[in-house]
Amino acid sequence: MPSLFRRKSTNLVEESVTEVTDDQEAASTRSRGYTPSKRDLGQETPKRPVVGRRGISESKAPLTKQEARERRRAARSQAAEEFRREGGPRDRGPERGMVRDLVDSRRTVGTWFFGGALIVLIGSAQTMPAEVRLASNLLWAALAIAVVIDSVLISRKIKKLIRQRYPKTDQRLGSLYMYAIMRSITFRRMRAPVPRVKIGDAI
Repeated sequence: MPSLFRRKSTNLVEESVTEVTDDQEAASTRSRGYTPSKRDLGQETPKRPVVGRRGISESKAPLTKQEARERRRAARSQAAEEFRREGGPRDRGPERGMVRDLVDSRRTVGTWFFGGALIVLIGSAQTMPAEVRLASNLLWAALAIAVVIDSVLISRKIKKLIRQRYPKTDQRLGSLYMYAIMRSITFRRMRAPVPRVKIGDAI
């Protein structure tokens, strides 16, 4: 009897022990939060494409101070040329285009205003004779009155054309008047955008 019991206990121990493979042993040692890699799953990791990559030797060298200065100068020159040709945001709109054409199609007293102001400034010096100073003051008064009259005539013409061609415009007349006056006292060659009509053209 004792031998039979020993044989039975030995068999139970042998049945309770199962074979553990290498994979199962490795899996048992991993933590629960482990994420299997592609190598563990039998997948190969694709290599990143090298097309389009540039080495350090192929990268552009930094600009020198002179080259950077030349580029900034070229950019400013291009921006100034575009502004002179097309104008800025305040020059947009058909109404303002018509105002520019109206001013550019006539001779304005304002173009002589700054030249006259320079003459008046020189003639008004204390070293000048009294007659010259008097003449300079009269010239200054005459130029100021002429600019005012010319500005009034231009404003009246603008008001008439705006009511005829753009009766539903949202542009304020006062803003258009000032826009025209500032252009009328600017030398024709310095106006921006550049004039697109000649003096005497019908508007």
